[in-house]
Amino acid sequence: MEKRDYYEVLGVSKTATQDEIKSAFRKLAKKYHPDINKDKDAPEKFKECQEAYAVLSDETKRKQYDQFGHAAFDNNGAGFNPGGFDFSNFDFGDIFDDIFGGGFGFGGRSNTRARKGRDLLKRISITFDEAVNGCLKEVELDIYEDCHKCHGQGGSGSKTCPTCHGKGQVTQEQRTMFGSFMSKSTCSTCGGKGTIFENTCNECKGTGKIKKHVVKKVRVPAGINTGNQLCIEGAGEMGVNGGPNGDIYLEFSVKDHPIYHRQGNDIYLELPISVTDAILGCKKEVPTIYGTVKLTIPAGSETGDKHRLKGKGVQGVNSLLKGDMYVVLDVVIPSKLSKEQKKLIEALSKTDLEDDSRFKLIKKYVD
Repeated sequence: MEKRDYYEVLGVSKTATQDEIKSAFRKLAKKYHPDINKDKDAPEKFKECQEAYAVLSDETKRKQYDQFGHAAFDNNGAGFNPGGFDFSNFDFGDIFDDIFGGGFGFGGRSNTRARKGRDLLKRISITFDEAVNGCLKEVELDIYEDCHKCHGQGGSGSKTCPTCHGKGQVTQEQRTMFGSFMSKSTCSTCGGKGTIFENTCNECKGTGKIKKHVVKKVRVPAGINTGNQLCIEGAGEMGVNGGPNGDIYLEFSVKDHPIYHRQGNDIYLELPISVTDAILGCKKEVPTIYGTVKLTIPAGSETGDKHRLKGKGVQGVNSLLKGDMYVVLDVVIPSKLSKEQKKLIEALSKTDLEDDSRFKLIKKYVD
């Protein structure tokens, strides 16, 4: 069955803000949650809403989805599964607690669940040639690794928290003029984990992770363009409660080239030619990203005339297809002339062009 558009699933426009997306998901989650809605198709609709929200609530993944649709998450090695986005590590705890007030299995010990760390975005600037030909780029990153001292445990001598007795939450009674009320809050002693260490690791301060500055070599594929991204798995923010680290997405910005202008996989080059070359025609050597080629300029050429060089554009990422190159003529009018040149131009001005339709059209409106 073909997947529905995520914006359609949540009933929001493609320009919806994050607050509008969250509000739409809250309403649908209340409507289709299996503990509330007993219709047989409710679980599937609830899952569909979860998947849509998991993507659209993340700015990086939303941008990927806007650019590539569902294909952005089809087995691309960035932690996604074929056929759809893998939201098994996505933390819905906070929003479900907000919707259901800690009920329906989403409250209680939500802070003890292993959760994946947040994904990060890092912008990288590369040259035109690096983008066209591909390159090996050194990228400086701050990544989180298991603490070498406690082997990622956070400490030694784990024991049940004496404050919450392993529940991760504490219950307090509040007395008001309307009666007594019971409220739950995250245990401040264990931070909601339910356990504490007799000896907390002084290297990682109990987190089990240490931050390390590394220089990573990244293979940038040929054909990459501004706005394209590459994923480095596990280089994002630190996971929670033993969960995996998030990923980091490298977003590329390609610098301008002195003579080439890129549109998609096509390349445009503005080629200056003299007036005589335009009138009489000529052969010109034209630089391309694959070497120099000879281009025949026909007689009577004008500024703006466009010549296509098939297959001389950029090769697409992970593709054998190449774009084209377009040479756009720019007839250069000389600003300084010798006496002899002026005489030649004056002689040329006597050429009869009255039969040209463009001259006739203007003459028609002259008083």
